[in-house]
Amino acid sequence: MSKLAEAKEQPAKAKQASQMPGPKRRSKLDLSTLGGLGLALLGILGGYAIEHGRAGDLWGASAALIVLGGSIGATLVANPVDLVKRAARRASGLIFEYSDNSQETLEQMVSYAMRARKNGVVSLEQEAAEIEDPFLRKSMMLAVDGMDLHEIRGAMELEMDVAERRLEEEAKVFEIAGGFAPTIGIIGAVLGLIIVMGELSDMNKVGKGIAAAFVATIYGVGSANLVFLPAALKIKLRGAAERDKREMMLEGVCGIVEGMNPKMLRGKLEAFTLGVPQKAAEPAVDQQRSAA
Repeated sequence: MSKLAEAKEQPAKAKQASQMPGPKRRSKLDLSTLGGLGLALLGILGGYAIEHGRAGDLWGASAALIVLGGSIGATLVANPVDLVKRAARRASGLIFEYSDNSQETLEQMVSYAMRARKNGVVSLEQEAAEIEDPFLRKSMMLAVDGMDLHEIRGAMELEMDVAERRLEEEAKVFEIAGGFAPTIGIIGAVLGLIIVMGELSDMNKVGKGIAAAFVATIYGVGSANLVFLPAALKIKLRGAAERDKREMMLEGVCGIVEGMNPKMLRGKLEAFTLGVPQKAAEPAVDQQRSAA
């Protein structure tokens, strides 16, 4: 191929590479959250029904108000309002899960490494600006701007540490709520017994009153062990998974800056994607290799 033909083909290749879709994360309902909560309630209520318990006896608007209002109030006392709002927004996303696009991200990093070895890191400027993931976009832009490798690693590791601390703080809010809820439930039960003590003259009301008083305890223990504490744990687990993915991105960017061989970079990053199916991403890689 003549040099003139190569010069004409270069812009077309660059345009095609810039139009490559970056790795996207698709959201769907988290069946583990919804199914787990449903299974827990089914098991508890099913066992209660087997013993001929009546579902209506477990309903208590006053008990729910005492437990939820008391738990939320105590949590607000223990935490800043802004932190509680952040934690509530984080919890609202627990019913959804995002597809694992780690393999797609790996393939994208390898394609960047191939282009960088051929045309230099600066040639990735347009692609870097269009990356959807904020962490990867910032890392790549720092690399394109010529920042030193140690400075890139230091800046991005600091960002990861700050994000992890924020997640820990948000998870701690639910741990605190899970600690308060059972105690608030006991308070509700004691309040119910106080009311029952004033009705000792009517023994028919005493039995029903005592049963209703312990509903608050059920709400307190149930909300702590079925909602608050599991939510805190899931927030931590998702945060750990997100950090692993960001570490893979950072290692990929550092490998690109170092000029690492794409095959060596692939082998290094595959340690972060163990167990992730790879067949869906192979055609895109073959296309990149043929283009290179």
